Amino acid sequence: MSARSVKAKQALTRFGELAWFSLPVEVNPVFGYPQVSYMGWRYQLPREGVAQLIEDVVRELQTQVEWTLDRTRRNWVLLPSRILIEAQGLEDPAFANVVHSINVHDQEFCSAALTDLELIIQRLQAVPIPEG
Repeated sequence: MSARSVKAKQALTRFGELAWFSLPVEVNPVFGYPQVSYMGWRYQLPREGVAQLIEDVVRELQTQVEWTLDRTRRNWVLLPSRILIEAQGLEDPAFANVVHSINVHDQEFCSAALTDLELIIQRLQAVPIPEG
């Protein structure tokens, strides 16, 4: 598990116990180029207001790309809005195809998203935990 994965998991665990967590590899292991960043997770018992808190944290940050917390499925996914728009949701294979296309063809976007995600994780590590 990468250092960023550990930090992200620790940040999210502050708001509840995780049942599942995933942060895709940030750099292509074969070609060495940055890949678009996003992370997915599921809380065992999501606490009231946590989703809104995460959405507020992301919205208040000065990010380079727009981000969305998608909760339309069982797992929550925080990802650049561009992926959702181009893939028209999280349904496979469109989602995987869009991510691959961005990885290969838009390194500037991938680097910006990677920087943003680091900023988001840092803020989630610092934001006060809601009562309750």
